[in-house]
Amino acid sequence: MRKQNVLWIVLDLIFLIIFNAFFFLLGGAEHSASVWISYGFIHFAYFMLLLTPLLIRKGKSSAVFGFSLYSISAGYFIVGLIAGGIFILVAPESMTIALLVQLCIAGLYAIIFVSNMITNEGTADAEEKRQYQIAYVKDASAMLKGILESVSDKEVKRKVERVYDAVYSSPVKSHPNLAQTENLVLESINKLDDVIYSGDKENIISSANSLLSAVNERNMRLKTLN
Repeated sequence: MRKQNVLWIVLDLIFLIIFNAFFFLLGGAEHSASVWISYGFIHFAYFMLLLTPLLIRKGKSSAVFGFSLYSISAGYFIVGLIAGGIFILVAPESMTIALLVQLCIAGLYAIIFVSNMITNEGTADAEEKRQYQIAYVKDASAMLKGILESVSDKEVKRKVERVYDAVYSSPVKSHPNLAQTENLVLESINKLDDVIYSGDKENIISSANSLLSAVNERNMRLKTLN
């Protein structure tokens, strides 16, 4: 285990050690049900705070997702600690009030926390979709630009430039139904690169025309799907 991980575990245990030391040294081990309920919910709130990093959706906005979820868990922990501390000090004989209060606080926390997780999931999915959509035009344009730099024949260069312009000006917005067509375009660009190295001018022009047709077909289909 890495030293950093060990240090984080030690840091996480500090609250538990201090809280339990005060709880048992000052109050002993004999308590009413309301006190034990409060004791349990305080620990639950703290463990949820520690588990929050594991529930954060990974992605471009992880820092934003993490801040919102951390804030909610930290708020719940503080409120739970204050409410639980009051019940521990007062130690009512009936556990009903302590249980209901803690359940209401935990329920409100769960609603807010899960709602934010759902929102974060939707945002992360939209970001991933956006990145995928941009990737097609970005990758295809970069590949064609590399091919252009290796072409010296003027007629072939004009053909490849037409394909490059068509790809570069293509809408970045995409659709799941176009995944196969877009993959075919990328494969065709690789094939065009191979054909250019072969030096067969007629075959190069034919491949460039076929690639241009595939790009235009993708863009036309996109209009009908969106």
